[in-house]
Amino acid sequence: MIRFLAAVFFMAGLAGAAAAQSSYSIQPGDTLQVEVLEDPELGRNVLVLPDGSISFPLAGSVRAGGRTVDSVARTIASRLASDFAVEPTVLVSVASLGEEDLGLMDVYIIGEANQPGLREVEPGITLLQFLAASGGLSRFAAEKRIQLRRIDPQTGEERVYRFNYRTMGGENSISATTVLAPGDVIVVPERRLFE
Repeated sequence: MIRFLAAVFFMAGLAGAAAAQSSYSIQPGDTLQVEVLEDPELGRNVLVLPDGSISFPLAGSVRAGGRTVDSVARTIASRLASDFAVEPTVLVSVASLGEEDLGLMDVYIIGEANQPGLREVEPGITLLQFLAASGGLSRFAAEKRIQLRRIDPQTGEERVYRFNYRTMGGENSISATTVLAPGDVIVVPERRLFE
């Protein structure tokens, strides 16, 4: 009787975990396990890239960020359908959570920063704080034309926001207190002659 009850609680726990995964919104940095029942050789773990996409054989690039595992499985199955006699059975699960779930997120800075590259930062960091953490701007930086480039995880489209470092915001500029998001890219262009 005790074994039976333990098995019932174990199965209920698995059902709860499956329900939690099916409603989870996939984030950049997560690792997904993808299985194709009709062809086990296609099964693999794939990383969700900063733009929210994954790459899977025969299916190409698939937008996963902001979607559920069931939704991604349906997209992969439909893209693989032409390579099988009938639409294959695709199972997708979250193998591991990305860095932002561990308390860190990736933000990038390129161009005329004193320390360009990838930075792992805590969520909630502002644009000005991030510039300071990157060693500030070089003497060749175009301070009025800094860009914040962000991918919308829902649409996959990139949005570009301008930032004027000299005025710390203002007209046609985002504020220095703009909170950064995972995968943001800060572009600091080179100053033009007489700029």
